[in-house]
Amino acid sequence: MTETKSSADEDATPPGEDGSKPGADISFPYDRMTVEQFRRRFPRARWSDARKAWFVPGRTASRRIGRWLAEIEAEADAHADAKGRDAFAFDPIDSPYLELGKAGFRIRTPYSKTVVDELHEVPFSRWDGDLRIWHVPFRSYEELRRRWPDIEAAARRNEPEERRRRAEERKGSELDLRNKLRSAERKRHRYALQSDDLPPIGRPVATIYGIVVFTDISGELVDPDVVGDFYPGVAEDHVWGYWRVPTLEELVRTWPAKTLPVENAEWWLPTIEELRPARRTARSREARRYAKTP
Repeated sequence: MTETKSSADEDATPPGEDGSKPGADISFPYDRMTVEQFRRRFPRARWSDARKAWFVPGRTASRRIGRWLAEIEAEADAHADAKGRDAFAFDPIDSPYLELGKAGFRIRTPYSKTVVDELHEVPFSRWDGDLRIWHVPFRSYEELRRRWPDIEAAARRNEPEERRRRAEERKGSELDLRNKLRSAERKRHRYALQSDDLPPIGRPVATIYGIVVFTDISGELVDPDVVGDFYPGVAEDHVWGYWRVPTLEELVRTWPAKTLPVENAEWWLPTIEELRPARRTARSREARRYAKTP
């Protein structure tokens, strides 16, 4: 629904229309019940063929229309919430991670990037940092129900006992050793780059480590025999670049790329699909840092 103010000096209105009177225009998709509600609320309103909108006369028309639109939206939300509550009663989610609240659902799980990403896609979901829970209104139940198998599976994988069990199984294995070596290499904050295709300095770019900001290209040659397992396709013409994690401000200012990276690229300009989770992570990181500041 849209609303437009109308005034005496509106010369776009043809003669004989209501352009000389104080008031406001409102237009909305045709729906019989909505039109009936509108006519009951604004009995003096008249349809304008020229503007393809309803004209409500009066100097307070815009304010009265705003109140009516807010009431209509509240009624729609209430109807959607009732529909979602009924859907839950008919086909409930039975999970230790979900509780029923007065206005919707409360979700508490172990931290999981998958859980966070899935819940971000549920309409009107929000994170409560004080209670450490997610709130989802009844109106979003259908989307929550659709995503719940992935949410619960990810939550169970990240239970402390399950994580310890997997760690014990991996301990001493070849995979465990490779993961430790890969983690140690990442902590060096260096990255193998082809000497004739270097990224811009000081600008967020995407890599196999995620989005980073390169701070220096050393010119030191990479030894493929030593780090070939960590950097696919590395050769003797590669040099070391050093990077840091981007700030939230840098990520917000970064304009997303319109095209996908070429195959086997070592770095590329990030797309909006890569920037969104990186911005959320940076926002959470900065919030935690501010919370620790006395």
